[in-house]
Amino acid sequence: MKPISVGLLGIGTVGGGTFTVLERNREEITRRAGRAIAITVVADKDLARANSVVQNRARVIDDAWAVVNDPAVDIVVELIGGTKIAKDLMLKALENGKHVVTANKALLAQHGNEIFAAAQKKGVMVAFEAAVAGGVPIIKSLREGLAANRIEWIAGIINGTSNFILSEMRDKGASFDDVLKQAQKLGYAEADPTFDIEGVDAAHKLTIMAAIGFGIPMQFSAAYTEGISKLTREDIQYAEQLGYRIKLLGVTKRKANGIELRVHPTLIPARRLIANVEGVMNAVLVRGDAVGQTMYYGAGAGAEPTASAVVADLVDVARTMTADPEHRVPHLAFQPDRLSNVPILPMSEVETSYYLRLLVQDKTGVLADVTRILADLGISIDAMVQKEPSEGEDQTDIIMLTHQTVEKNINAAIAKIEALPVVASKVTRIRLEELG
Repeated sequence: MKPISVGLLGIGTVGGGTFTVLERNREEITRRAGRAIAITVVADKDLARANSVVQNRARVIDDAWAVVNDPAVDIVVELIGGTKIAKDLMLKALENGKHVVTANKALLAQHGNEIFAAAQKKGVMVAFEAAVAGGVPIIKSLREGLAANRIEWIAGIINGTSNFILSEMRDKGASFDDVLKQAQKLGYAEADPTFDIEGVDAAHKLTIMAAIGFGIPMQFSAAYTEGISKLTREDIQYAEQLGYRIKLLGVTKRKANGIELRVHPTLIPARRLIANVEGVMNAVLVRGDAVGQTMYYGAGAGAEPTASAVVADLVDVARTMTADPEHRVPHLAFQPDRLSNVPILPMSEVETSYYLRLLVQDKTGVLADVTRILADLGISIDAMVQKEPSEGEDQTDIIMLTHQTVEKNINAAIAKIEALPVVASKVTRIRLEELG
C-alpha cells in the first residue's frame, strides 16, 4: 500500500523531534497505523537547519504554500506557530482536502471554531494532541477514554516554565526575578516570557480542554488569566507552613449557572499528588461522575515528548482516513450540532476559598475589625496565623484561609479591609482549591 505522504511546516525543536521519532520508529508506527507514514516534504525558512535534520530523506523547500497546495501531500503538520500565517496555511490545507495535525494551542484557542467548521465542511480531520501538555495524552483521554462520563471539573499544571519558577522559589527561597533569570539561562523561559509567566499559554490550553470536556465552543476571550509575576517568596513560605503549595493552575468547572474558566496562582494541599509536580513537568486532574478523579502526568514540552503526540495524531489520522467522516471522533468530542451554549461565568461569580495576607499595625482590635468585615459579607475563616513583629517593628503579617465564598464578596471585603487605617498595604489574595 502506498505510504501516506506528510508535509511538515517548520522543522524547529518540535518539527525536528517529529522527523526523528517518525524515522527511528518507522517499523513500529507502520505496524500500528496499518500503512507507512512518511514525511516527503519539509518547508522551513532556514534551509540549512532543515537540511541538517532531513539529510536528503525528504524534499526541503522554503515555501510553505507549496506544501499545502501539493496534491501529493495527504496530511499537513503545522509546527510554525503563531496565529496569522499558520491560520491561513491551515485553512488553505483544509480547503484543499488535506488533514491537518498541529501543536498550535494559541491558534486553536483563538480560532478553533472557524478551523473545525472548515474541516467539517471538507470532511477532513484536525488533530491536536500536542497542543496541550506536550507528550501527555490528555486530549485523547478527554475525547475518548472518558466519553462515558459527565466531566465535572478539570484542573491542570499546564505550563512548565511557571511550574519550574514556583518550584525553585519554594525549594531555594529565591525571588521571582532571580529564578526567572535562571529559567531563561536554562532555556525554560523565552527572552520575552510574558505568555508563560502571565498565564496566557496556560489559558490557551485550558480553553481547549474546557471545550472538549464540556462540549462548548472555544472561548479563550472569556478566560480569566492571572500570572505568577507578583508572587513573593514570603507567600510561598507561608503557604508551605499552612500545609499548601502554590501552583499556577488552570481550572475549569461545570456549575449550575455556567462554566468556570480561569488560570491563576492557587494554593493546593501539599498532600495532593498534583501539588508535588515539580520542575517543568505537567499534570492534569480530571473529575468525571463515573470514573471519579484521574490524573495525567508527564513532560509538557520538549522535542521528543511533543513529537510523541504529533506522531500519535498522524497514526490516528492514518487509521481513519478512509472512514466515513460521520463516524470519526468529533474534534471537540461532542457532535458539532450538539455543542452547548452554556455561558462562561465572570470571575466575580466564581466560588472558591482564599488565602489572604494583611500587613497591619500591631495594635489591639485590628483582628476584630478585620473579622467583622468578613462576617458581615458572609465569609467564614478556616485558619489564621498572626506573625510576631520583627524586633523594633510595629507592623506584622496576618494570614487567613477562608472557607468557600463568591469572588465578588471577597473583592468587597478586601476593599473594606484596605480602607482600615491600621492596614499598611494592599491585601495579598491567592485563591485556594482543595481538589478533593
